[in-house]
Amino acid sequence: MPTPCPDVTAVPLPERRRVPLRQILCLLPLLLVTAVAVQHRSVLAEGFGHLRTAEWPWLLAAACATCLTWVAASFTRQGAVMERLPRRRLLATQFAAGAANHLLPTGLGASAVNLRFMTMCGVPLARSSAALALYLLAESVGRVGLLAVLLIAFPDALRLGTLLPDDALGPLLLALAVVAVVAVTVLTLVRRLRTALCSFLRTALCEARSVHTRPSRALALWGGSLAFPALQATGLAAVGQALGLPVPPAHMAVAYLAATVAVALVPTPGGIGSVEAALIVALVAAGGPAAVATAVVLAYRIITVWVPLVPGALTLGALVRWKVI
Repeated sequence: MPTPCPDVTAVPLPERRRVPLRQILCLLPLLLVTAVAVQHRSVLAEGFGHLRTAEWPWLLAAACATCLTWVAASFTRQGAVMERLPRRRLLATQFAAGAANHLLPTGLGASAVNLRFMTMCGVPLARSSAALALYLLAESVGRVGLLAVLLIAFPDALRLGTLLPDDALGPLLLALAVVAVVAVTVLTLVRRLRTALCSFLRTALCEARSVHTRPSRALALWGGSLAFPALQATGLAAVGQALGLPVPPAHMAVAYLAATVAVALVPTPGGIGSVEAALIVALVAAGGPAAVATAVVLAYRIITVWVPLVPGALTLGALVRWKVI
């Protein structure tokens, strides 16, 4: 008699392990950092080369100013919302948001991370969005206001003719007018969008009024929004001193603020590329030699962007894994 075939259906098959989506999201920031670093490897090599010839005490001061920017951002974020956010997780979130901001178009990475963090802390999505809008408004007002004060105090800090060509003002104003007309037309024709925008504005105004009824929140909001760009400008001035840029520190601060205000309209990831170009032009407009200005900008971006990028990405992955964001 033939030997019966074994019942293969009775043999248990090994289970295929599924990789959780959260683990994939934890690795995604490091993969993006690697891709960005490979893309800008020549800039990294040149920047690190300039750091070897710099004066280290000034570089240390620039690094300290960079670390304090995360503290200032934490104060501003807390000042924009009524609920008390956990301090350590808030600070870690700002550090991680900095890395996310350099991997996505300007502002989107940090905004997404902070919006998720606030909702995980129990703040409703509508009020989290309103707090985010209030933060962006305060940061913009603080940056532009600080620039205006410094320009009044140091009117000769920039040669504006070098910074902005004569034939650039007309096209810029025309583009702004076109954007405004398109926005008004869309809001007028699309009723659902207009209703959603009005509802959001009511929530944002209510949140802003609530925040300003508490002096501690208002002080954190506006103090942090002024300290953040001031610390960034201080870092650039320290790197300029480290590399011997023949420009007064106050003028370097004006150049930094003017460049970052201008480049805010360019939606590149973290301003990578556009920030460097704008800073070099601004430092040259402030009276610095082009070669030294280029070295200063590259070294500054190494300290403020590239060195914190890997630990920031690791922190971002850890926060995702621990369900903080």
